[in-house]
Amino acid sequence: MSVTVEQRVVPRGSDEFLGDAWDLKERIREREGLLRQRHGFFADAYRRATVYAYVTPDEDLVGFAAARHDGYILFLAVDVDYRGEGFGERLVATVAEGSKTVSCHARVSNDAALGFYRHLGFEIVREIDNYYEDGEGAYYLRLGESERLRDRLSEYLRR
Repeated sequence: MSVTVEQRVVPRGSDEFLGDAWDLKERIREREGLLRQRHGFFADAYRRATVYAYVTPDEDLVGFAAARHDGYILFLAVDVDYRGEGFGERLVATVAEGSKTVSCHARVSNDAALGFYRHLGFEIVREIDNYYEDGEGAYYLRLGESERLRDRLSEYLRR
């Protein structure tokens, strides 16, 4: 689905797009069984992060990345209807542009996320047992330090 979108930056402490981000996360959870957080946890983390969002002219949220100041991605979500168009890559690239390192956690069972992050050059640093509330483990991933990787991510920003 090709559509004109605009990137917005939501500063720390703001609730802008919080409801839309929660709704998008919940649609993904219902469809894919992923992104299972309680609302209070999600809202608190969202407000403590800088949020990079892609929105349509009608203010529909296409995707977002909520990241801490140190480049740790708390949440990354792209609407299923907009996947494959580079929004996820551009969101990660935007986080990388403002950080020395970029890192995140992913469920050990989330093959799609692991494939996505590996495609971008992330490396698994370690596995953590019982990381999530439901007892599932996670991988801690970090973007490699190679300049070539940063150049590749910069290409996504130019698209």
